[in-house]
Amino acid sequence: QVQLLESGGGLVQPGGSLRLSCAASGSSFSIDTMGWYRQAPGKQRELVATRTISGSTKYADSVKGRFTISRDNAKNTVLLQMNSLNPDDTAVYYCKAQLFGVDYWGKGTLVTVSS
Repeated sequence: QVQLLESGGGLVQPGGSLRLSCAASGSSFSIDTMGWYRQAPGKQRELVATRTISGSTKYADSVKGRFTISRDNAKNTVLLQMNSLNPDDTAVYYCKAQLFGVDYWGKGTLVTVSS
């Protein structure tokens, strides 16, 4: 059973930056894919960014050029550096890990972009 612990959310002004961190525990195996999803009020959960163990990345069009995902495979951690934040980025951000075809989710961390 994989447990995911997210941190780094909070309140930031438009144009500001935040870095989210997610640490996976409970597995002695390196996790295939780790990434971030978000869910804004009244909307469906959507992909933000993912990164495979081999380094392949995928980004939502809305965050390309502003967000960067990185991983420490040995530690099973994933980071999301978010720059140039705007109010549309306000959401609960969830960490997701995929191991042997099974998806695991964190509890989420709230990011609020507001002046």
